[in-house]
Amino acid sequence: MDYMDLGKNLPKPQSKVNKSEPDKYPTVAVLTISDRSAHGLRKDLSGPAVVQSIHKLTGWNCTKIEIVSDDTTEISAKLCGWADEDKFNLIITTGGTGMSIRDVTPEATLAVIEREAPGIMEAVRAASLLITPYAMLSRAVAGIRGRSLIINLPGNPKAVNEALTVLAAALPHALDLISDQHNSSQQHSRKPDIDPE
Repeated sequence: MDYMDLGKNLPKPQSKVNKSEPDKYPTVAVLTISDRSAHGLRKDLSGPAVVQSIHKLTGWNCTKIEIVSDDTTEISAKLCGWADEDKFNLIITTGGTGMSIRDVTPEATLAVIEREAPGIMEAVRAASLLITPYAMLSRAVAGIRGRSLIINLPGNPKAVNEALTVLAAALPHALDLISDQHNSSQQHSRKPDIDPE
């Protein structure tokens, strides 16, 4: 079975985050990490791919989209600002997760997160290995800073959509847990809690 088919025709998963305000979904920021895109030498394709996939799979809108160079200090500073000051619920980076000398996104992310969430990228890599053996070369990480979930995605637009298709069903519950919107008296279900539209 093609795992990409699993996300088709399913109702959009819902999160309790920010539900105190009607029709307000979790806040999402997207950071494209690319020297060439930051310097205007290449059009950013992966950032818009994240925005489109997030909206298609969850119904959420991305409220902040920026591009930075492959620079550890610059990436870390942006992640800290978005988590500590802007308090985005979900921060997604795209690019800089491979093995080239300029791929420093994982290091920049590890420098600022307070707790790792290894299962997130383990799930993405496991699914991606069904498509390409190059998935094992990804060094992407995920983790939590304050009340923000930070996830590294690859810089390839197709791979971005594949990864988010894997993660979409679990993201609402993850954000609820991080934001303390989860009722601790309830037992965890083995199936995602999806509200039909």
